[in-house]
Amino acid sequence: MSSDPSPDRIHGAGRTPALRVLFSPAEYEAIDASELRSATCVVFDVLRATSTMLEALGNGAQAILPTREIAGALALKARYPDALLAGERDGLRIRAHLTGGVDFDLGNSPREFTRCRVEGRSIIMTTTNGTRALDACRGARAVHIASFGNLSILARHLAASRPDRLWLICAGTLENASFEDTLGAGGLVDRLLAETGGPRSWAFDDSSQIAWDLYQCHRNRLPEAAGNARNGRRLLSQPELAGDVPVCFEEDRNPRVVTLGEDGVLRVLQ
Repeated sequence: MSSDPSPDRIHGAGRTPALRVLFSPAEYEAIDASELRSATCVVFDVLRATSTMLEALGNGAQAILPTREIAGALALKARYPDALLAGERDGLRIRAHLTGGVDFDLGNSPREFTRCRVEGRSIIMTTTNGTRALDACRGARAVHIASFGNLSILARHLAASRPDRLWLICAGTLENASFEDTLGAGGLVDRLLAETGGPRSWAFDDSSQIAWDLYQCHRNRLPEAAGNARNGRRLLSQPELAGDVPVCFEEDRNPRVVTLGEDGVLRVLQ
């Protein structure tokens, strides 16, 4: 398979857009601000933050206000008292002992974010890695969220907009890379290449190749592949959370392009 790692390769009349996957917090938190301004970022936290955000918006939530810390969530709640509080630490809903007295309304399970709970509501959300990754991308030219639930529509949107730099941000697990986010990024790479004519349409580097190869190995058995992931094994071992895994791995479940606005709010673009 032919690929060209140089971000400056010329294709036709202009520069070939660069496609890169960032696998862990160490990579995405080291992004240079000047580079970030010219990049479009797509954030993956398959298990479970971006899957849950897509589920909430798919069930009629008006907007999601992501914030990195619990204190930030409580400050936003003071400003927007009608908003729901959602999020997790150590995979579990945030409770009063972590906040000084406030139980969050929702955790980070997509199955909690039903239409009857979230329709028409704004949701303030903080998670261990997903909102951390979104915070690192603030200042980018554009920021989208992704999981298996919206890969096809997002690929079509990105193929049409053709950003000069496209960075797929894997939120990771704590400080480490995560299998499921890399797998999701590979799924988006696969769809992008199908939409745009293959690897030679991009300045396609090794990180993109790694993610794409991983997806191609597992594309026909995605739910089963969750058992290869640290987060997947943890969720599957807990009966009350095991049902989240097939929801998070269901392809095109929530076909929406979701964008982080300049105001720091996630909304459906299309």
